[in-house]
Amino acid sequence: MAIEKKLYRSGPYADLFSQGVQVGSTIYMAGQIGTDEAGHAPDGLVEQMQHAYRHVAAVLAEFDCSMDNIVEETWFVTDMHECMSQIQALFTARQAIYGKKPEVAQTLVQVVSLVDPAFKIEIKCVAMQG
Repeated sequence: MAIEKKLYRSGPYADLFSQGVQVGSTIYMAGQIGTDEAGHAPDGLVEQMQHAYRHVAAVLAEFDCSMDNIVEETWFVTDMHECMSQIQALFTARQAIYGKKPEVAQTLVQVVSLVDPAFKIEIKCVAMQG
C-alpha cells in the first residue's frame, strides 16, 4: 500500500530532493544550511545557525506550520569545540528565533564536513501538525 506524501521542493536542486515531506501529520525536513539570501555562508557559527533556522521556518510555512510545530531537531556541526565554546550564544539566539524556550528533543552531532567547507552547521527537524 502506497503512503500518501506531500512534498515541498525548492532551490537549485529541487529536481533532486525535497526540502520537506509530510506524511499524515508529521513533517520531515531535510537539513537546512546557514546561507544568506545570496547563497553565501557567513563566517560565524551563530550567524549560520540563524540563517539555517530562517530556512527551517520557510519550509514549515509551506506546510502551514511554525517553529512551535517542531518536536525534534538535529544539529550537524563541523567543529564540536567551536560549537560548545559558543553554546550559550547559540542557545540565546535559538530562543530568540523560537520566541521562547524551545520545547523540542535535540541531538548534536559532529560531522567531518558538510556539502561545502564554508558550512559550519546544518539543522534537520521533524514537526507535527495539529
